Parts: sequence; C-alpha cells; structure tokens
Amino acid sequence: MSVLKANLKKLESKFKTLSKKSKPFGRLVIISAPSGGGKTTIVSRLLAKKTHFKRSISYTTRQPRKGERHGRDYNFVTKADFLRRRRQGFFLEWANVFGQYYGTARTTCLKLMRAGFDVILAIDVQGMRKIKRLSGKSMPMVSVFLMPPSMAVLKKRLLGRQSDSAAEIKKRLQTARAELTCRRFYDYVVINNTIQQCVKDVSKILGVSPE
Repeated sequence: MSVLKANLKKLESKFKTLSKKSKPFGRLVIISAPSGGGKTTIVSRLLAKKTHFKRSISYTTRQPRKGERHGRDYNFVTKADFLRRRRQGFFLEWANVFGQYYGTARTTCLKLMRAGFDVILAIDVQGMRKIKRLSGKSMPMVSVFLMPPSMAVLKKRLLGRQSDSAAEIKKRLQTARAELTCRRFYDYVVINNTIQQCVKDVSKILGVSPE
C-alpha cells in the first residue's frame, strides 16, 4: 500500500469515528482550474466572506510570485524538505506540476474538518483525482472545476500575470487543454467569465450567500 493511500485510509477511519459524534464534520471543497484560470482569486473571495470556510495552504517548491507571502499564499519549501515530508506521509495528496512539487497537509485538513469547517483545497486535476480515487465516497467532498470562457481569454490572463516566459505560457496552455478534458470528473463545472459572477455561482453550489 502506498504512503498516500495509507494516509487516506487513516483519514477515512478518523472521519467515520468522528462523524458518529454530534458535532458536524466539515467537507473537503476542491476547486481546480487550469493555470491562470482564477482558482486562487475565487478561493480568496470565498474566504473573505467570513463563513465556515478555511483554506488548506499548500506546500510548494516553486519560488514565490510577486506579492505572494510564505504562510499566507503558500508554504514555500525546498525540494529536499518537500520530499522528506512526502516520505513521512505528511501529505494528503501531492503532485508535480511544471517541474515543481505541490502538496496538501493531511493533519491540517483533518483538524479543520473536525472543528466543523469546510476545508477549501485549491489544487490541480492530478491532486483531485488522487483524493477522489483513493477516498471514494468515505469522506464528505464537493469538487468544482473552473473553466475559462475560451483559450484566448486564458492566454490573455497568463500574459497579464507577467510571471512566465513565452515558452512557459505555451506549455501551460498545452496542459490546460488536457485538463479541460478532465472536467467530467468533477461534481460541478463553472465558467469563469467574471470574478463576481463566478463567486456567485460557486457560492450557490456550496450553499452560502453570494453577497
């Protein structure tokens, strides 16, 4: 049994035990989108509502982009540190994206869900499929895929970030086309035309006020 599968089995077992108690157990809310698709922005707007949502801050080996802060946007770690944590079973899920590692802390998710919070994971298609495949229906979960209105709009958004080279943007667009074919694995698909409307649509799915 892989370390990831063993971790999910532990989480499922704890969930079954805790779900028998009176205190409600939170959900895993997975939000995915192609690179540049707006998942980080949408998650930030949802968290700003001060509801029962909490974000699981991912670990990554990539360098911070302009304006990003350690511990707020991501936990930035070295590759050696990430791989050590992976060997120790620290991650609920992990993925290698464009040559950089990303992972979700297992214990953090469990503690927040135990406290009754819905834990938002802003992760890619790889991470979502790993969690869904290995956990099945044993954990409360809802998954949302954010689609760009078109590939032209997505390219414009990637260019607007001014953080990637032309070659990197080309690679991200190629990956995006493949990721779009995976939207059928999600519970819901939302087209991200505008931030305001997208937040309203996702809020409705999650059962919270869009205001």
